[in-house]
Amino acid sequence: MSFLETSPTLARALAEHQYNEPTPVQAAVLTPDAEGRDIVVSAQTGSGKTVAYGMAIAASILNPDGRILDGNAPLALIIAPTRELALQVERELRWLYEHTGARIVACVGGMDPKVERRRLMDGVHIVVGTPGRLRDHIERRALNIADLAAVVLDEADEMLDLGFREDLEFILEATPDDRRTLLFSATIPKGIAALARRYQRNALRIDVAGGEKGHADIEYRAIRVAPKETEHAVVNLLRFAEARTAMVFCNTREATRHLQATLQERGFNSVLLSGELSQHERNQSMQALRDGRARVCVATDVAARGIDLPSCELVIHAELPNDAEALQHRSGRTGRAGKKGVSAILIPDSRRRKAEMLLRDAGIRCAWSGPPTAEDIGRLDRERMLQDPLLTDPCSEEDIELARHLLSERTAEQLGAALVRVYRARLPAVEDVSDPGTPPPERRGREPREQRDAPPKSFKPQRDRGVAGGGVWFRLDIGRTRNADPKWLLPMLCRKGGVTKQDIGSIRVFDNETKFEIAAPLAAQFAQNMKKPGGENIRVERLAGNGEVVANDAPKKKKKPKYVAKADRGGPPQG
Repeated sequence: MSFLETSPTLARALAEHQYNEPTPVQAAVLTPDAEGRDIVVSAQTGSGKTVAYGMAIAASILNPDGRILDGNAPLALIIAPTRELALQVERELRWLYEHTGARIVACVGGMDPKVERRRLMDGVHIVVGTPGRLRDHIERRALNIADLAAVVLDEADEMLDLGFREDLEFILEATPDDRRTLLFSATIPKGIAALARRYQRNALRIDVAGGEKGHADIEYRAIRVAPKETEHAVVNLLRFAEARTAMVFCNTREATRHLQATLQERGFNSVLLSGELSQHERNQSMQALRDGRARVCVATDVAARGIDLPSCELVIHAELPNDAEALQHRSGRTGRAGKKGVSAILIPDSRRRKAEMLLRDAGIRCAWSGPPTAEDIGRLDRERMLQDPLLTDPCSEEDIELARHLLSERTAEQLGAALVRVYRARLPAVEDVSDPGTPPPERRGREPREQRDAPPKSFKPQRDRGVAGGGVWFRLDIGRTRNADPKWLLPMLCRKGGVTKQDIGSIRVFDNETKFEIAAPLAAQFAQNMKKPGGENIRVERLAGNGEVVANDAPKKKKKPKYVAKADRGGPPQG
C-alpha cells in the first residue's frame, strides 16, 4: 500500500498538511508484509511514528470509502507514557482523521475525570490516554473496550521504565483476543520483547532506528565551556542560532528554575517545563511555545519524551544527560519528521571524558568548538538586520512623509544610528565567553595600584558594544569582600539603570568598591534611575575625571557641634 493510498480521507488530510513523501517508519508499516499484522517497531523518536500508526490502523477502523465504521464504541486505543505525549498524539490524529467522521478523546492524568467520562459515554471511536487513567476508566466501566480492533503502545520502553507494566498488562488482558496490537519503542529491551511475546500473535519486527548512526536530521555539536560560563554559553547559543523554538535541558528542577529566570532577565521569552508543575501550568507553557509567545523552553528530562514542537530547531544540553539514551531522547525534540535541527552539548573540561563516552555509546559523531563569541553574533546581527521587516516591509505614504521630515531635521548617520539602537533594543545582550580549548593570552604585568584604582582617561570598552563617544565613570559601594561579580552586576545595572549592555563599558571590581563606565549621553538619566526606590540597595556615585566622587553625589559629612561640654571633651579636639 502506498503512502497516499491508505484511504481517500487520509490521503486528503496528508496532502493538506504537505505530507508528500513518507518517512522510513511510515513506509515500513505500510508494506504488504505488515498489512493487518501485529508489529513491533523500533524507531527513533521524532521519526513520524504517530502518523505511521495512524495510517497503519486505518484498515481496521475505516470503511473502504474512508469513513469511520458505524457505532459509538471505541475501535482503537492508543496508550502513551506521559500526558504531553498523549495530548500530542490526540492532536496529530485529529488532523489525520479530520475527514473520516471519527471522534477522538484523550484521557490523561491531571484532567477532570468526570469530563472525560461524559465524553466517553457520548460515543468515541479512538481513545488516547496514559496507562493509569485508562485503567481507571475501564475499572469504573466508563471505557468500553469490547469492540476494539487495534491497540497501539507508543514509547513502550518508557512506559515500562515509569513502572506501568501492571497497568499495561491489565489493559491488554481486558482487550479482545482478535485485536491487532502495534508496539512502538525507541529500544527493544528484554521487558519489551517479553511483552510482545505474551500479547502479540506472530508479530513482525520492524527496525528503522538507524543502528549505530545518530539521527540523520540532527547536527550534533560539542561545545567546550569554561568553568562557571555555562549560562553565558547558553545565552550566546540562543542568540547565534535565532531558532524559532529552542529547548534547553537541565538535570534538576532547581537548575531549570535558575536558568529560566536568568534567560528571562536577559530578555528571552522563555517557559519552564518540569515535573513539579501542574497540568494546567504545563499546558500553558506548551501553548506559549506553539503560538510563538515563547521561543525557549527550559526543561528537565521529564519533558524529553512526548513533546513535539514542529518549530524546534535547537536543543541545548546545559547539563550532560545521565546516559546515551537520555541524550538521544532529548536531542529527538528537534530534527523531527524530516526537518533539520541542531543538538548542542555543553561540555566543561572536567566532564569531557564522560561526554566522550556518551557520544560513543550513542553512536554520535560531532564537531568540537568553543561557544559563539560576541564577535560571531555581532556579524550575524548585521546580516540579519538587513533582512529585518523594519527594512524590508513596504512603506506607506505616511511613513515616507515622516521619513522626509526626519531627514530634514537629522542627518542620515543619526537616523541610521537610531535605527540600529531600535533593532538592538529588541535583542538580548550577548555574553563575553572564552573557549577553554584556546590557550590563554600571556599574563601581563600588574599595574601600580594607584593606576589600577583610577579610571582611565578615555572610554574604551573591553568589547565593541556600539557606544559612540566618551563615557562617564561611576562607583558602587561593594567589592570582592561582598562577592561583587560582573555576571550579576551587569544585568542589575541594566535593569535598574534603564540602560542596555551595549551602554556599559569596563567594569572593574576592587576589594571594597566597583567602578564602571556608562555612555556619556545616558549618564544623567542612569544616575536618576539608580536613585529610585526598589530593587537592590546599592549606593551608586558618579566620579569626576580625577577619580573623586562628584560633589553632588558625595555623602554629606556630619557637622561637628560648635560647643562641646568640658566634661565630654576628654582631651584636645581632633581635626
